[in-house]
Amino acid sequence: MTKKILVWFRNDLRLHDNEVLVEAISKSDLILPVYIFDPRSFGETDFGTQKTGNIRAEFLLESVLALRNALKQIGGNLLIKEGKPEEIIPNLVAEYEITEVYHHREVAKEETAVSGLLENELWKQKINLKHFIGHTLYNKADLPFPIKDIPDTFNQFRKRVERDSIIKPCFIAPDRINVADVIDWGKPPSLKEFNLKKQQHDKRAQFKFIGGEYAGLNLLQKTVSNIKHAAECKTLVMESMLSAWLAMGCLSPRKVYWEIKNSENIPNAKAMFNHILLGLLWRDYFRFMFKKHGYKFYEQDGFGNQPPVDTKNEEVNFDHWKNGQTGFAVVDAVMTELNSTGYISNLARQTAAHFLIDNLEVSWVYGAAYFEEKLIDYNPSSNWGNWANMAGVGADQKSKTNFNFDKNIKSLDPKGNYALTWAS
Repeated sequence: MTKKILVWFRNDLRLHDNEVLVEAISKSDLILPVYIFDPRSFGETDFGTQKTGNIRAEFLLESVLALRNALKQIGGNLLIKEGKPEEIIPNLVAEYEITEVYHHREVAKEETAVSGLLENELWKQKINLKHFIGHTLYNKADLPFPIKDIPDTFNQFRKRVERDSIIKPCFIAPDRINVADVIDWGKPPSLKEFNLKKQQHDKRAQFKFIGGEYAGLNLLQKTVSNIKHAAECKTLVMESMLSAWLAMGCLSPRKVYWEIKNSENIPNAKAMFNHILLGLLWRDYFRFMFKKHGYKFYEQDGFGNQPPVDTKNEEVNFDHWKNGQTGFAVVDAVMTELNSTGYISNLARQTAAHFLIDNLEVSWVYGAAYFEEKLIDYNPSSNWGNWANMAGVGADQKSKTNFNFDKNIKSLDPKGNYALTWAS
């Protein structure tokens, strides 16, 4: 009997360092690679925001098509569907006589709920849904503590894993695959089908995001080269901008780590490389925090009590903030850049968040929901975890006290050029 494995791609849109794909190829005669556009990932939220805004949606469409093209280059293809995975995949299992389904496990509540629904449906067909863990720098099995004992404070987490854990090498990208015989591989939906419009490129933006593994790997190489050059000239280098490809899984965090590790001995470059590695550690931390604490990061009071909320003016203040109309020039510039490009620096995110929470007295969950819509590099654990920490209700209770708003403003816009450039 021919063994066929369905590979369900989600936030792992790449060939390199993809254990699911490597394992499926080695354990099967044929695979069926599938990506499903779930309507629940789009549309309006309870906060009046969109689950996925137009900028990230376009980046996603580009990334899915890039994955299809990459699979075609090694003899495969990608079946693209629209609908609920727990309905579509069982039908595919029956139609193509699939023997097993593989996917990368998620940690946020909506994503894990979908996995649970699918697992229940597959159980009725006596088909196994095999879970893999491939979104983090450190493998869960290699941590120096079980999930329940992970330190809630980031600095303690960082010290322990850097001292006692290992980072495994990347899985090699396959150079050949055999896929099931499919008559119609489908096509991706348009932005219009999600009631979204294409975002026009803003000439003020210094960077253009293009989705897909190839673009992500190219940017990684440019980033390493730029850091080398900056180190030789003893100048500062801009943020790496890799986060969008990491969030979509077009880049593996381990791939980023090992590319940097191979170059870190360059004089004057270590500090710049360490800045990128620190970002990867924060990604791991929040993901493991979600695994440890479940849905608590979505609650307004989280692990403490949220700051005061001006319930009378909350809706108006929130609208002014998200539209860049607060009257505070730097904050308005941050929100204008976010709305125009889908990306702002980490410093800008902290500045906008604390202004919303402390100055406008709007509940932090509204800000988190708006960032979910707008950020091209959105991922649930980093976004909601960071917002909870900034509101003082996160697992790391020290995060709130470490923030200095005035100092942030001076660092973000020391000469006033940023506010001037992004004046709405």
